[in-house]
Amino acid sequence: MVYAFVYGINLLGEGTPMLDNQSCQSCQSDRSGSDRSGRLHVAPWGRDSWPGTHDQPFATLPGVQRAVRARTASLSSDLVVNLHAGTYFLDAPFTLDGAAGDSGEDGHRVVYQAHGYGSARQDKVVVSGGRVIAGWTPGGADGAWRAEVGALETRQLYVNGRRAPRAALSPGIPGSVTKTETGYVTDSTAPQSWQDPASIEFVFPWVYPWSEARCRVAEITGDARSTTITLVQPAFDRARELYAATWVGDKPEGTESHRDARWDGLARPGSAENSVSFLTEPGTFVLDRSTPGRHVLHYLPLPGEDMAEAEIIAPVLEKLVIGRGTEELPLRDVVLRGLTFSHAGWTEPDGPRGFLHFFANTYYGGGELQKVELADGNAHVTVPAAPSFLPSNVEFTAAERVALHDNSFTRLGAGAIGFAGPGRDNTIVGNRIEDVSGSAVTVISGTGTRIQQNLIHHIGREYHGSPAVWIMDAREVTVAHNEIHDVPYSGIVVTGGSQAAGVQIIENLIHHTMTVLADGGGIYLNGRQGTSHADGTLVRGNVIRDTLTPYNFGLYTDYGAAWVTVQGNVVHRSDTPIVLRVTPPLENVAFLDNFWDGHPADADTPPSGVTLAGNKVLPKDGFEEALAADPAGAAILASAGRSTPPGGPNPGQAV
Repeated sequence: MVYAFVYGINLLGEGTPMLDNQSCQSCQSDRSGSDRSGRLHVAPWGRDSWPGTHDQPFATLPGVQRAVRARTASLSSDLVVNLHAGTYFLDAPFTLDGAAGDSGEDGHRVVYQAHGYGSARQDKVVVSGGRVIAGWTPGGADGAWRAEVGALETRQLYVNGRRAPRAALSPGIPGSVTKTETGYVTDSTAPQSWQDPASIEFVFPWVYPWSEARCRVAEITGDARSTTITLVQPAFDRARELYAATWVGDKPEGTESHRDARWDGLARPGSAENSVSFLTEPGTFVLDRSTPGRHVLHYLPLPGEDMAEAEIIAPVLEKLVIGRGTEELPLRDVVLRGLTFSHAGWTEPDGPRGFLHFFANTYYGGGELQKVELADGNAHVTVPAAPSFLPSNVEFTAAERVALHDNSFTRLGAGAIGFAGPGRDNTIVGNRIEDVSGSAVTVISGTGTRIQQNLIHHIGREYHGSPAVWIMDAREVTVAHNEIHDVPYSGIVVTGGSQAAGVQIIENLIHHTMTVLADGGGIYLNGRQGTSHADGTLVRGNVIRDTLTPYNFGLYTDYGAAWVTVQGNVVHRSDTPIVLRVTPPLENVAFLDNFWDGHPADADTPPSGVTLAGNKVLPKDGFEEALAADPAGAAILASAGRSTPPGGPNPGQAV
């Protein structure tokens, strides 16, 4: 989207003042406060040599940050930085450092906000880690356009604000395919004609039912009878080690189906991406790396799309905002509100390690693997002993009282928001998070995080195993009154641990989850969640509907979940509403006063670690009417979701 003040100005440089009529009116309305010590201004048309007033704003975020750091030691009130309308293209991540003077002091905050925040005239402000791609010319595949981009590496391209998918071929390898120790052999000769084979990436959906892997091609060779496809190392060797699961069938010993079976999610890639040879679908793109340092983007326009007028942006940065502190000196009392964060990427999956996803936001980047026995020794999976974590494009470590309010996070190539380390009392409230390659929100450890009133949808666009919200080994986290929908895996995942305690998942509306993968749910919990019901995880008042793929549980307590109370929730249109028997078994898990549309397996004879009381099974046909007629069910329905969503009534009122 092009706003009034987008002139292609480098964020670290300076522009010339240019105002439109609306901005001039805004100048008049705010001029009286432009010189107060608690208010600074920045605009794309400003200059970093100016004093940062309304009429003479700074030009860049680093420019205004220098002025902020000069004032924080002596704050007597909140220091508010107003960003005026436009797109701020970053050359480097905007870094907020607790040791460098970026924190609020003496109970006062540093606030970065859109000018006019909270009013009908709030400016539209985009903080971008991207680069406008110009110089497009016709050429290449039929109807495609091309642009030389130097050494640019990108996995995403945004055309007029729309994510353009990478060109893909499905199935990934034609013909009769055999897996080898180094890749694949097929009786088809078609892959020998694929252009730029070393840029091609294979995608392996359901490599485990809850997981999806990605691995680049190293080489394609062949003759008139067959083709050999060699995959990049060490990724493929590691994938063969990681994705190894066996189990024993349930038939008597000595029968055919009792023998060991092996899950082989690597038997054949589901699709192949990123070759000009695949560029046949309008609206898709390819990055050709065949000439090092002289990469070429190819794009096949949609019908009616005018390449002379199109705004095409590729991400360059992998971080938009880095907030960092230490346990002794955290980053604290910083607010970001009313801003849009866009166009950041993540290119590690393009490298020799690929992207070997394991669970939620974890992946295998190397190191020790462990075999985990399941089902009384009759099955096992292989897991990384020390997994890596998919990063977030806006990421905070050791932060206290950092607030992200009423922002938009969109067109991002990793996760959107991440908090990690020994932080506390951070808030993520009222944001819109959409079109993100990974998760919307990740919280790893820390205490007192509040995730509330957010609209989260169409996340996991690229890394399909990403949950919308992932809480791992954290304390006193509240996830309340959010709406979450269109997620390829689970909506909310809570992973326990030695520090986990006091997590509350309260009155969320979660629908259209598990759209791609399996073995998950609208809400999924595993591991020990506390030491008693008093400090364990509480899941209450949520509406969970339309959990789509086969083999899912709308509300899923799995793998040794312990000290969990599941009370007063609605589960509708899932494969199965809940599960009671898992390995390791559930311990001290209580299901109380819930509504669902199917009789859970083993509900008549629950295992010893499970309590069932007061739950109601309503008929699948007419479920909504029956729920609305029950006062307790109607109250749950009325309360779930955002209480004050933009542009309409509470969406929780329609199941």
